[in-house]
Amino acid sequence: MAGDTRASMNMTGPVMRVGDVADAVVEAAREDNPDKEILVDDHIAYLRIQADGELIVRRETVEQYLGRPFEMRELEVNLSGFAGQIETHTDYIRFYLEKKL
Repeated sequence: MAGDTRASMNMTGPVMRVGDVADAVVEAAREDNPDKEILVDDHIAYLRIQADGELIVRRETVEQYLGRPFEMRELEVNLSGFAGQIETHTDYIRFYLEKKL
């Protein structure tokens, strides 16, 4: 197979409009998932933030990078889409896959 597409098929995470919240989510994703490689594809108007299988972003970590209070619903407002499934809580958001290819 030319290029292993299975790896890209197992990626999950948010697609966010470019801005301060997206930048903070990128940094929070890196900090909150230290055992994972976080890939960021910059498409000028939006960022695709991905990890293999699961990606967690914590409210507290986003607040640290924004330097202000933050509610998870603000992340949802800046969310253009996502890959995988999503689980939302007041303190974190989780993107994940039930099955991997």
